[in-house]
Amino acid sequence: MNLAKALASVGGLTLASRVLGLVRDSLFARYVGAGFASDAFLIAFRLPNMFRALFAEGAFASAFIPMFNKKVGNTEGPGLPAGIAFAEQALSVLLPVLIVMTVALEIFAWPVTFLLSGGFNDVSHEQFAFAVTLSRMTIPYLMLISLVSLLGGILNSLSKFWVNAAAPILLNLTLIAALLGFHSDDPLITARNQAIGVSVSGALQLAWLVLACRANGVSMRLRLPVWNADVKQLLKLILPAAAGAGAVQINLVISTALAAYLLPHGSVTYIYMADRLNQLPLGLIGIGLGTVLLPTISRQLGAGQEGAAMETQNRGLELALLLTLPAAAALIVCGGPIAAALFGYGKFDAADVTFTAQALAAFSIGLPSYILVKVLTPGFYARQDTRTPVRYAMISMAVNLAGNLILIVPLQHMGPPLATAIASTVNVAMLYFALVKRGHFTLDARLRRRAPRLALAAIAMGVALWFGQSLVMPYVHGTWLVRGLALAVLVSSGCLVYGLATVVSGAFTRDDLRLLRRRRPA
Repeated sequence: MNLAKALASVGGLTLASRVLGLVRDSLFARYVGAGFASDAFLIAFRLPNMFRALFAEGAFASAFIPMFNKKVGNTEGPGLPAGIAFAEQALSVLLPVLIVMTVALEIFAWPVTFLLSGGFNDVSHEQFAFAVTLSRMTIPYLMLISLVSLLGGILNSLSKFWVNAAAPILLNLTLIAALLGFHSDDPLITARNQAIGVSVSGALQLAWLVLACRANGVSMRLRLPVWNADVKQLLKLILPAAAGAGAVQINLVISTALAAYLLPHGSVTYIYMADRLNQLPLGLIGIGLGTVLLPTISRQLGAGQEGAAMETQNRGLELALLLTLPAAAALIVCGGPIAAALFGYGKFDAADVTFTAQALAAFSIGLPSYILVKVLTPGFYARQDTRTPVRYAMISMAVNLAGNLILIVPLQHMGPPLATAIASTVNVAMLYFALVKRGHFTLDARLRRRAPRLALAAIAMGVALWFGQSLVMPYVHGTWLVRGLALAVLVSSGCLVYGLATVVSGAFTRDDLRLLRRRRPA
């Protein structure tokens, strides 16, 4: 498989989704602003987002995909039919659990909302009841998105990466439609309509995946729960992976609850908006690489191609550094004009923009680490080792908790993002050294030569943007067209400087450029 081509397919659709997400967040900032209404919705949205990351992008994918690939790739067995039968067995156990969990969360929405928000900071009983109502509206999304993850895992294993990558676009389109068609002068009403839109989007995503599976010859039947060796093995792999992914999500819950309880109203929104900007390169690069690397490496290891698996992971790490280092430099340096252009109008004032840019800079320090976690963990999951990443995730959770408690008071809304960045860096270091110690990963000569040169090129770009951003600042408060052109000039200038710096630093040689020209289709 051409790793760059597969990443381009997944990353392109993820980029489209994230751009639509920025449009959604811009409209949300305009119609809701930064206050209790926005914080209440974002707390309600935290639970389904947390479960999606825990289940869809974490535990289930890491356990299910290698087992499904093993079934399909067995040359002595029936191939795809065996994989589908295994998926039906997984569904027979998963669906009843999801139904019970959804009902339980609806019943206990009050304490769940309290845990996620810390009870909020200085709110009335009626305000908190409103936040609980929003949580109840978003809870059905958990069951729907979990079923989406099962079908998406099947399609990813069949190398139909683009279908699953396109599903989140439906979430953003639904919420944009709700903002444009059902916004109100009362931010509380607009926030309520957004919560309804979340669950509607889950139903649309599930319908999309069902149709795509049928188009690719995958039709699953509902059956009574099956408790066999394969299901037991799946649960055996899922539970530690869920604990590891859960540690990360608990970090987010703790950070959000502390911000809601200790900091002024709007702080949750600043952190959320900054995280959304930080998620743009993370989704484009990190999730794309993780989606492609896990099934690719698991197939190579299943065929006994250890050398090919290591080569794949080296190239994944190289792609991650190539794309992540300049993104981190740009978000740290240019957070002000970016936040102003995207969010700085309507109910979102200049102070809100400044605080969002500060939180973004803190988050972006850890951007390379967030993405390298996605690149390194497939090296464990593809070998059906879900326990080691759990131990490291637990340690990083402890680091994050300590960082939050130490930093949130003196740094306010910058404390939780910075603690998250530090914890992620610790996690990456542990994952990397464990793979090296086991002989499962070694930096090849090509990556050792390029990595420091890519870092120098990113620093050069950051310096250029630091001095050049003042030229576009007067234009980030104009019309949508003017704002868009200002950001386009900023981004294209950064790309140009970075491209030249990679050549000057020797990160890319003339031979590399000639190879790219020869590979370009006529």
